[in-house]
Amino acid sequence: MSDKLIPKDPSAVAVIRNITPNVVTVSVPFARFEKIRVGGRGTIIRMTSGTLAVFSPVALTPETKAKVAELGGNVGYLIAGDIEHHIFLTEWKKEYPNAKLIGPKGLPEKRSKMDDPKVGKEQFAFLYDETNAHSNNISEEFAADFEVEFVNDHANKEIVLFYKPDKVLIEADLMFNLPAIEQYSKVPESEKKGASLLNKLFQTLNNTSGEAKAHKRLLWYAISNATKNRAGFNESVKRIDSWDWETLIPCHGETIEGTGKQVFRKIFEWHLRGRK
Repeated sequence: MSDKLIPKDPSAVAVIRNITPNVVTVSVPFARFEKIRVGGRGTIIRMTSGTLAVFSPVALTPETKAKVAELGGNVGYLIAGDIEHHIFLTEWKKEYPNAKLIGPKGLPEKRSKMDDPKVGKEQFAFLYDETNAHSNNISEEFAADFEVEFVNDHANKEIVLFYKPDKVLIEADLMFNLPAIEQYSKVPESEKKGASLLNKLFQTLNNTSGEAKAHKRLLWYAISNATKNRAGFNESVKRIDSWDWETLIPCHGETIEGTGKQVFRKIFEWHLRGRK
């Protein structure tokens, strides 16, 4: 049930931060299987039109509502970053009923089968699949500000956004950047202790510092081959790399400001240039 994924008091632990004047992140603690501390992050983007797009929304706290209001309050798009990042869509949709829901193929069916009070049966306005993987034609204002890549050959069916005005790339599970320091920065020190061996191993596999060989191997041998179409995965990575972006906002781990593309190119080197 989703209640295991939500901090008891989200307001007490959420970190709300302006990455640019138009891009705001809401970072929270989150542990997979209650052991692996990957953190969670929602991103609010104020588009050129003034409309807001929210990528992988997290808990809608009073503080987050206040930030939304500060940004103009007109939430037009709620985007599930992949088939895993959708739990809070319903509470945001209730608060901002005019927002269009966007997600990957298969997500409505998954949500319809969930017996969870937090997950509703809302209709999606736009679903990404292999036939529209590069489309930004959700609306004129959306197309003006975003490039989109649907990574169909990632097991989680990733939607990657490039916010052109501020040169920011926003993604869910395509690339982690652990450890999740900001996302756990408001958690009491007593709760940070005693990290499991599994947690330490996962952080090593998803760390971007140094040569990051473990991370590169994880992506090459496991993640990119999950659907048995590494070539398709590689094409998505190459298209993302072709965009003119500088800052990378992942849902899990640290935001990389200014040097995001350099780190991305290092981590995905084998996918961009071929395995050595």
